[in-house]
Amino acid sequence: MSTTFQLDTSTSRANPTPSPMKRLTIPAIRQRKKDGVTAQPIVMLTAYTARQAQLLDEHCDLLLVGDSLGQVIYGLPSSVPVTLDMMAAHGAAVVRGSFHAAVVVDMPFGSYEASPQHAFESAARLLKETGCAAVKLEGGEAMAETVAFLTARGIPVMGHVGLTPQAVNVLGGYNARGRTEAEAAKIICDARALCEAGAFAIVIEGVVETIAIAITQAVACPTIGIGASAQCDGQVLVTEDMLGMFERVPRFVKIYENIAGTISGAAALYAEEVRARTFPGIEQTYQPK
Repeated sequence: MSTTFQLDTSTSRANPTPSPMKRLTIPAIRQRKKDGVTAQPIVMLTAYTARQAQLLDEHCDLLLVGDSLGQVIYGLPSSVPVTLDMMAAHGAAVVRGSFHAAVVVDMPFGSYEASPQHAFESAARLLKETGCAAVKLEGGEAMAETVAFLTARGIPVMGHVGLTPQAVNVLGGYNARGRTEAEAAKIICDARALCEAGAFAIVIEGVVETIAIAITQAVACPTIGIGASAQCDGQVLVTEDMLGMFERVPRFVKIYENIAGTISGAAALYAEEVRARTFPGIEQTYQPK
């Protein structure tokens, strides 16, 4: 896989132009798990912009346009206020910026819960306006009918069980789920119901590890862990979390780089040079010929 650069004469920016290759498909992702085993774990990260997608694409099997963009991009207190318009705009940007990974777009709170028909209208809009490969929705047994309805009508669906952020007001916070036997049994039943309804994969978030392992062993479709277990069939993180863009992150996040420090340091150096009138220099200004 190689990338060349093409100059955009209107902006003078060099845009990455990847060598042509076939984008991963949802059936190919689903088929990673055979006879209960996923030999090659599935790699998924969130992406919200075209440039971010360009940088992540070659390393990922799936790019998730998560409704976490509410907090990460817009500074909202939760994902609940995120709109379908937001998801459509960012989803289209990520599809434009990628060529290899399959793109999954979150269905925001209020866009699918009322009925399967309502969910189909929302999901169809996302597929049409973004070009994404699939949608993701939260909820277990209560959403199984909707998952079946969408799948039967040509819309691949990724499920999401355990800690479901859109239900934060009911859950009372972002604490780990499944610490009681009853709750653990409910989460496992939720995952089974989604898989049987046709979900091609299921995100398992913020649960006791034994539950994540039990679900992974119990369902035929791949599981994607986040705060779950390395034994899941794949993993996902919010990219800004793993890059160290925030001072506080959930305990299940491993910080791979301190990008916030790099940005702050660069801005500090820029401010120093502007105030000292050493920027712009001769290299950054146009001189008479």
